[in-house]
Parts: sequence; structure tokens; C-alpha cells
Amino acid sequence: MQYVSRRFVTPLLIAFCAVSMPAISQNSSQNNAQNPSQTRYIRFGIGLSEDHPQGMAVRKFAEIVSEKTQGRIKIELFAGGKLGNDVSMTDALKAGKLEMTAPDTSSLVRFTSGFGVINFPFLLSTEQDADALLDSKFGNELLATLPAHGLVGLAWWENGFRNLTNSRSPVTRRTDLMDLKVRVMPNAMFSDTFQTLGAQPLKLPFPEVYANLKEGKVQAQENPLITIYASKFYEVQQHLTLSRHAYSAWPVLISKPVWESFSAADQAILKTAALESSKYQRELIRSRNAQMVDELKKLGMKVTEIDRAELPLIRLSTRKVIDKYAKEFGEDWTKKLYLQLAINEHNKLQRSVSR
Repeated sequence: MQYVSRRFVTPLLIAFCAVSMPAISQNSSQNNAQNPSQTRYIRFGIGLSEDHPQGMAVRKFAEIVSEKTQGRIKIELFAGGKLGNDVSMTDALKAGKLEMTAPDTSSLVRFTSGFGVINFPFLLSTEQDADALLDSKFGNELLATLPAHGLVGLAWWENGFRNLTNSRSPVTRRTDLMDLKVRVMPNAMFSDTFQTLGAQPLKLPFPEVYANLKEGKVQAQENPLITIYASKFYEVQQHLTLSRHAYSAWPVLISKPVWESFSAADQAILKTAALESSKYQRELIRSRNAQMVDELKKLGMKVTEIDRAELPLIRLSTRKVIDKYAKEFGEDWTKKLYLQLAINEHNKLQRSVSR
């Protein structure tokens, strides 16, 4: 992927690039490498809105990069799916037609199957557990597989825990899920998880979820809290269960050809900025989630949690789902995952004892 100073780009070419996102010529890249003082522009595409914590994190990343490079490198946010969805934008990075994106890990399983194990049902209990996993040797090993696919992972951002809403009754036990018609994320493992727990998982395009919930064709759905609030599901769902049944994350990715066009010093700046923005993004999304619970209560939703005594039974029930997908995602990655979780639990225990 190559860049040219905006001073040399005509308005017509800008319009053309916005539509087709073509790779810039090899000669332009060489010119940029030979003129490091020229401003570099990096397009960062995301599927969510500008005011979502993901969009705000891109802006924070842009501020840090601009400050550390005295404006030599500028990050441009393209939100709301303007440049495509997670899959198409990641493919554009590989092809050198887009510079950066932050997709859900589920879209990266086609490159490295290990990304799928992060979504194992009821794997993590707290955000701190998630941090310890993503920022560990295991998380770094996952990112280290990406350069072979034309991608470079700089950091981990958080999408967060997924939770359940429904219009039938409070869900605090496995039996409350029996025959509940639930629209799930288009992911086979998610479908198998809810089916194992007695529900009826349904596949439905996200834009159609609200109408089907309103009409009663679907009784429930599962999503992160911010999505539940932003989609106004509280208008057609009375019950929110903080089920935290799956966790999802967004690795911050940059096109490998773009990455290699930067000097080692600028690579270090981009890496540092991504890590700093990660801390900001996680704190922001967690703060927003806490606010969402309060807001959803005010809007009339009855908020419950899974009974603590039920959790071991639920985890036992969904173990066969994990066993099934451990083979699909790779038993080696599954072993690495659980080894890391064991190490993290040991470290947590050591810290509590030392206090």
C-alpha cells in the first residue's frame, strides 16, 4: 500500500479512491519512503458508529499518533461500515487497498483457527480475566500468526461480554431458556451453545431483529449492552439477563505492506499508540456498559443475573460445545488457552495472598 501527499491528489482522484479503494502504485510508495517528511494518511475503517467506543478509540489513537509524529502521520476514521464490513475490510488490508481496521476475532478464524477459542461459551467471568488473557503470551501468539496472512496486529481492543434479552420471563437458570426463540450472532458455536441449553437459536440478519422481536416472531436476542441500548431493544424486550455468555475482542490491525513501509521508529510509535488507545478504549467501554445497565433499568427493563449456583451446571452443559469446537479450532490452541487461563488464575491467587 502506498501513499501520496494530499497536495498532489486531485479532487477527482479523491472521489475515485473513496469508491474503489485501489492500491496505490509502487512508485508512490517509493517516493514516500524517500521523503519521510511528507504527511502520511492512514484510513482506519470500522463497522460501528463514530460515537461508539470503538470509533472514539480510533480518534484517541489518531491523537496519540499525530502528537508523537508532530503531524507527520494522520489517522482518518471511516466509521459506520463506509469501507465495508469486518471481512471485506480485512481482505482489503491483505490486498493493500486499506490501511487499518479492528474486526471481531470471529472474522479472523479463517486465517488462524485459534482466534475462535476466545469465544468459547462462559469462558471468562470478568473484564480483568479478559485483560489477563489478551495481554498474555497467548494473546501475543495469536497476533504473531497474522503477518503470514498480510496483516499485523498491534493491540487488543474490547467488544465485551454478550448478554441476553427476552420478552418472556426473567432468565436466571438453565430451565428458563427452555424453548426460548433466540436470535443469535451468525456463528455456529453460538447456535450450538443455546441449543445445548434448551433454547431455539434462530439465524436472522441483524437489521431485521428489532421488527421480528416487536412482532413476536422472535422472543430473545443476545448482544453487548451498548448494542442493546443503541438498537432500542428495550422497546420490545422487558427482560435483560447479564449472562456474560461469551466474550469478544477486536484486534487492531494494519496492512502488512503498509507496516513495512514505515521506519522502525514510526512502527514503534504506531505500536505504542495502539497500546495506549487500548487502555483508553477498555476503560471507556466498561464505563459505558455500567451506564447502559442503569439506563436500561430506567427505561423499564428488569435486570437479572444467572444464579451463581447455576453457573457450574451451565459450564458443564456447554462443555460438549467446547469439546466439539476445540477440534475445529485446533486442540493445540485450546491447550494453550487453558494453560494460559491456569497461569492467570495462579497469578491472581498469588497476588491475593501477598496482599
